[in-house]
Amino acid sequence: MTDLTLDTARTIIAATRAKGVEMGLKPLSVVVLDAGGHVLAFEREDGSSPGRFGIAQGKAYGAVMLGLPGSAIHARAEQQPYFIGALNGVFGGQLVPVPGGVLIRDGAGGAILGAVGVTGDVSDNDAAAALAGIAAAGLTGEA
Repeated sequence: MTDLTLDTARTIIAATRAKGVEMGLKPLSVVVLDAGGHVLAFEREDGSSPGRFGIAQGKAYGAVMLGLPGSAIHARAEQQPYFIGALNGVFGGQLVPVPGGVLIRDGAGGAILGAVGVTGDVSDNDAAAALAGIAAAGLTGEA
């Protein structure tokens, strides 16, 4: 596979949401971006605040644009806050440097196909739900 499709993005979102229900998470908002950082699909569950799109998109955008999962970006932000602040300026304020931005790879260590951004619960739970969604699509996630 070289590109994500809309059907694959929808599969990822549905399985991410299902994992959130299984885990008893708060209402989730899920976005899937392609390798260029463009939105393929987004869903915001009932009860999610309207600002959740920006958070989900920012988590995924940071992951795909830096080629790093949200957990690594978060660690970098703690170690080098000025650097991450500068990057956020470069990216027009779109970077949300916390877990929940999960890279989508074509197999283990494979090419980056895009990223999933999840928000609504604590960041580590958001990432766990995203990983389940990516796996359900037969792809590999890197959180």
